[in-house]
Amino acid sequence: MQKPVVTVMVKAARLAGNVLLRSINKLDALNVVQKERMDYASEVDSDAEKVIIKELRRAYPDYGFVGEESGAQINGRYTFVIDPLDGTSNYLRGFPHYCVSIALVDNGEPTDAVIFDPLRNDLFTASRGAGAQLNERRIRVTDRKELTGTMITTGFPPRERARAGAQLECVRELLVHAEDIRRTGSAALDLAYVACGRSDAYFEAGVKDWDIAAGVLLVREAGGKVCDFRGAALGKIDGRTALPRQIVAGNLKVAEALQKSIVSSGYAASFNG
Repeated sequence: MQKPVVTVMVKAARLAGNVLLRSINKLDALNVVQKERMDYASEVDSDAEKVIIKELRRAYPDYGFVGEESGAQINGRYTFVIDPLDGTSNYLRGFPHYCVSIALVDNGEPTDAVIFDPLRNDLFTASRGAGAQLNERRIRVTDRKELTGTMITTGFPPRERARAGAQLECVRELLVHAEDIRRTGSAALDLAYVACGRSDAYFEAGVKDWDIAAGVLLVREAGGKVCDFRGAALGKIDGRTALPRQIVAGNLKVAEALQKSIVSSGYAASFNG
């Protein structure tokens, strides 16, 4: 049975999804700002986040909030970590791949997660200890035993372009074994796709807490593993730090093999210092 907090999170995500869909036919008229180099946000991001926070605050007025657009309002133990539009670059170009991501964290540990793809009406949910679901059906990570034949997703965030050479070398080495490596433009959906078996694994550097908080729980509850490029745990995911993260996700064997490839290729070492 779905937890009451997840029910509220689902309602908030669907309301935000409606905000996104209402504007897809007037993209040229949107006000767009550049937050960092090649990192954009629009008025739709802000409008969707306001709808989410309003709905969550109505039910849980004492909980904190961390939003990609509105910043942090942390009030103790429980915090909602929100990305109202993960895949903004896709959205602004009319590329049909983006989502709403909401996680509830308890002292930095995700306990409940919702990722909603409004175009496909795909609703991913998870609660700690209760498994992960896609449209109310239980999901699991793939059961591959090695990198051979895998389909892996990654990203090339602008803030990490200084290490592009090391990343491309890592990709080159992975393609010796992997069937394909894809870049979709939404970290949250990449993690959701690992959780439901649409992708075998995912790795990326430069992600923020709001990009991954919900997806991390989905992968864990679907039987997968999440770690950083050195194989260490990610630590608290509560939005208190603005520092970008490195992440690897997949089933236990594939995630471990992928992480070792990231090290052996020299990509992990490019973050030293």
